[in-house]
Amino acid sequence: MSFSSILNAPVLDLLREGTNAVSTVGRLGAGPGISLSFVLVALACSFAALCYAELASMIPIAGGTYTYAYAALGEIVAWIIGWDLILEYAVSNMAVAVGFSAHVNDVLERFGLALPQYLSEPMFMNGAYTGHVNISAFIILMLLTWMLVRGVKESANANNIMVLVKIAVILVFIVVGSKHVDIQNWNPFFPNGLPGVMTGAAIVFFTYIGFDSVSTAAEECKNPQRDLPIGIIATLFICTILYAGVALVLTGVANWQTLGNAAPVVTVLKNLGYANVRWLVAIGALTGMVSSLLVFQYGQARVWFAMSRDRLLPGIFSRLHSQYKTPHISTWVAGLFVGLPAMVWDIGTFADLSNIGTLFAFVIASIAVIVLRRTQPDRPRSFRVPLVPWLPLISVFSCLLLMLSLPLQTWLLFFVWLAAGLGIYFLYSRPRVRE
Repeated sequence: MSFSSILNAPVLDLLREGTNAVSTVGRLGAGPGISLSFVLVALACSFAALCYAELASMIPIAGGTYTYAYAALGEIVAWIIGWDLILEYAVSNMAVAVGFSAHVNDVLERFGLALPQYLSEPMFMNGAYTGHVNISAFIILMLLTWMLVRGVKESANANNIMVLVKIAVILVFIVVGSKHVDIQNWNPFFPNGLPGVMTGAAIVFFTYIGFDSVSTAAEECKNPQRDLPIGIIATLFICTILYAGVALVLTGVANWQTLGNAAPVVTVLKNLGYANVRWLVAIGALTGMVSSLLVFQYGQARVWFAMSRDRLLPGIFSRLHSQYKTPHISTWVAGLFVGLPAMVWDIGTFADLSNIGTLFAFVIASIAVIVLRRTQPDRPRSFRVPLVPWLPLISVFSCLLLMLSLPLQTWLLFFVWLAAGLGIYFLYSRPRVRE
């Protein structure tokens, strides 16, 4: 696993996910304090990251948290977390894909072109019917699905290039934007105090859901016991610095109450008169979104594959392509599962569901570390979480605290999803496993 491979996780898609988080939290009152929200989330994630690193080093098998849960907590818990991961990866990519058209149009305008509005907006925005369809979101997902079917190596090589591009663009924005920071835009820094920062932390959590997807690639790593812990922890550390930097610059250049749009970084650069830099950043944003979509579509398909291999899902999802040796059916199904909703709904529909699904996965992974230390104490671990069970318990507490900060509607939708999953488990999966 190369350094660029370590950074392939979607948490670096700051130019789309992070800045959208700034605008979302701005509307809810975190204000410039969102930079602290990012740090608090990183602190909570750091404990979960340590747990993921230990689990990945001892169970280097495709499936990520699903596989860890199966090994530590049994079949029904594994089903719940697998079902939850499908939700997490799917809605995360729906959120990324929905914002794709705004940046596509910004780049096309450079050449005097643009998609018509009815082909670049979701059918439902803020609960209102528009009659439009976000066709570019669907097209990019289908192209990436095709790429993933053709093979992991080809996809990884393309992603390595995209990682380098988006990091360079992030640094360009920080350097250029820092010259125009007006400290008056940071006053007040915490317009709604600590509650606003905590609500912001719960909402921006969806920008940190990349390091766990690294673990789903375990079987493709040359040395997973060494590479996975490095990839997981390094990703979290680097991205925290970049997130906080962009959040501070963005809210320093423009009043946080004016950032409620689909492409706030591009809009700010446009207002500052940086036409060329704006175009460059738009290219970087598109690159970041494509990279994010690629990695999460890969992770989601591998979860379907692992669950099918354990007979919890139909066997068709674990079939391999005769030529490319990839789980092509699960990859195409995952692509359609994300692509069709992305044409219809806006980003606000998905972000909070992604948060609660990810936090729940982190809770399970943290508990799995404690259980496996007791049930399999002699199993080789190239990385060990210090101070077990206390650090995993802190991870559980931190994640539950963030989950409780999410809206009631998000909890209700989450329980509906889990109830549907349990219905499928008891009616189909459990009897099939015991045949």
